[in-house]
Amino acid sequence: MLFDPLVAPSLQLPNRIVMAPMTRSRAVEGNAANALMAEYYGQRAAAGLIITEGTSPSPNGLGYPRIPGLFNESQVRGWRLVTDSVHAKGGKIFVQLMHTGRVGHVANLPAGAELIGPGAQVLPGEMVTDAQGMQPHSPPRAMTASDIDRAVAEYAHSARLAIEAGFDGVELHAANGYLLEQFLNANVNQRVDGYGGDIAGRNRFALEVAAATKAAIGADRVGIRLSPYGVFNGTGPYPGVEDQYLQLTKALSALGLLYVHVLDHSAMGAPPVPAAFKLRLREAFEGVFMLAGGFDRASAERALQAGQADLVAFARLFLANPDLVRRLQVEAPLNAPDMATFYTPGPKGYTDYPVVAA
Repeated sequence: MLFDPLVAPSLQLPNRIVMAPMTRSRAVEGNAANALMAEYYGQRAAAGLIITEGTSPSPNGLGYPRIPGLFNESQVRGWRLVTDSVHAKGGKIFVQLMHTGRVGHVANLPAGAELIGPGAQVLPGEMVTDAQGMQPHSPPRAMTASDIDRAVAEYAHSARLAIEAGFDGVELHAANGYLLEQFLNANVNQRVDGYGGDIAGRNRFALEVAAATKAAIGADRVGIRLSPYGVFNGTGPYPGVEDQYLQLTKALSALGLLYVHVLDHSAMGAPPVPAAFKLRLREAFEGVFMLAGGFDRASAERALQAGQADLVAFARLFLANPDLVRRLQVEAPLNAPDMATFYTPGPKGYTDYPVVAA
């Protein structure tokens, strides 16, 4: 099944292999995509679907150095290089909209931008900066109701720009402890207004963003990524997490979103997302269901054959193997990823991984 087409009402893919979103930090000038990034994504266009690295819908969401944005015309032009490169090779590509929220340092932000989040609590740990090296995370400002409205509008605007830039759709990043999950996660969200305090309050911001994005470009071009048992960026499980995510997933299904993308971080040391809970999430969502987290060819095939997912996403294997689809087909050896070059500028460890002979 891994190499079978996916035929859904609004999505037709040549195989079930998805290139997962991965931060690569190559958007050097103005947080805009560039020709090097176009080469990188074009090399991997044999994926059934590519989901780009996290891309901020707002200047306030550029918490990491050199991550791309999608909120101005220069960035649209940069991303057009990427989408043209992928489409020229017959591929399909969604942009992942990722607002970093409280995860960041002011040295990484453009002039006039600020770190914001559901509260003013500082994220423990450090953030890399190009100018100052490793630094403690900067304090965020707690978002007001008008800040939340503005952020919702920024996601919708970025989604419209994504279609202008040639993307086939967008994925909302509500995982890994970034802004949407900062509102979802009870360990982070300590609000007592309508955007916190209980399941409905914590789910509200993500659902408002999903609804606004749907209104902007159509539900059939919108997916969302969730990591209910993740621990990244100060999140972690909490009482009632499964009830909350089931309610969230049912509401996303009612909106008619194209897909839900569930990430299990257990391969990286986080608690596993229980298999029975994944099945309940799948049952709660009527659209395309995607799984990610530590898969290889055999485990991906098993998940598809068992009906646990419609699509399986691969991350580091795609990073190090631009021809991953072919390698999986012929069971060729895989390149090992060079972790030292994951987030460095330039082509090394980015566009120079070898491919197998045709």
